[in-house]
Amino acid sequence: MRATKFTRVAVLAAAVALVAGCSSTSTTTDGGADVSDANGGAMTQGADGSSVQAGASYADVARLRTTFYFDFDQSVVRQEGFADLEGHARYLANNPSAKVRLEGHADERGTREYNIALGEARANAVARLLIVNGASNGQIETISYGEEKPAMLGHTENEWSLNRRVELSYTSR
Repeated sequence: MRATKFTRVAVLAAAVALVAGCSSTSTTTDGGADVSDANGGAMTQGADGSSVQAGASYADVARLRTTFYFDFDQSVVRQEGFADLEGHARYLANNPSAKVRLEGHADERGTREYNIALGEARANAVARLLIVNGASNGQIETISYGEEKPAMLGHTENEWSLNRRVELSYTSR
């Protein structure tokens, strides 16, 4: 009896160790192209080819994308936005007084309550990516408008795809 309990505990411990050893804990993304400038400073290449260096000014960060789109019924940040979000995170990390507001949106499909929750999940996904890349919790405010503030009016996939978004705006620099 005692041996079987010990065996069960040992097997359970081994399974937990195996699962823990296989989990991924990487805090970097591979969507942004991190490069170094001639002086050895870290830089992030944005979607338009512009680069943002560590310690960059607000004018440099203003060239980065501020609207991030999502797939239908999803709150996973698309890889195409990673480089720009890393640039925003780097700016926030180097400017502790800077603050951003993340406004989550959804298209008109689904209930009002569901869309509010989906917009919040989208804003929180962007916030997590900013935090993982150096911004602090205190610099980020999230809000969800759900379907209440569409970017485009209409009932086609094209309009809906433009409404599934998070808009990032600086409230202080």
